[in-house]
Amino acid sequence: MYTIFKNETLIILTDEANFSDDGFHLNWTEVSTKEALFNLLSKGLSKIVLYHSDLKFMWQEFRKKFKIIEASGGIVKNPEKEVLFIYRNDKWDLPKGKIESGESRTEAALREVEEECGFTELKSGNFIGTTYHLYSEKNEEVLKVSYWYEMDSDQTELVPQLEEGITDLRWVREKDFSKVLDNTYPNISLLMELYVASNQ
Repeated sequence: MYTIFKNETLIILTDEANFSDDGFHLNWTEVSTKEALFNLLSKGLSKIVLYHSDLKFMWQEFRKKFKIIEASGGIVKNPEKEVLFIYRNDKWDLPKGKIESGESRTEAALREVEEECGFTELKSGNFIGTTYHLYSEKNEEVLKVSYWYEMDSDQTELVPQLEEGITDLRWVREKDFSKVLDNTYPNISLLMELYVASNQ
């Protein structure tokens, strides 16, 4: 199953014929053309479920409709097990950025987190998961694929990268995650659910 967000629209790609969930259900064959898919995505529905018996095939065909941009980022913990959130564009977020040519996903994640938060002491850990979201840029429809890694640091003095629009950095305990997740992106909320579950 793949979970993708476009603004507030949740898009689920599944090979479960009896996927038990609410939402607008369609067989992939009904929206397999670029025009039909983009028309569906433009309706602003809260949830869309697309089904095909071959999930890998559907995912490959879905991806072909978009420009793909890959990014990497980190869920950074300190010795107190707090997680670092950044404040950018009036939302709480996690540090990440585009993978540059020749970089591995891990290298990109470390570089982006270091640049956006001013880290000089940062250690990469386990891969957490991948998030997907759609947006428009320069008259192109983009599918952004972001790879997330657990990271650790005991560095206390951090500097937000103002030129990237980051105006605040905050260490947050798990019990207080809801305070920042109430003002974040849906894919970040989903990622943090995955992170919390993986650490139980």
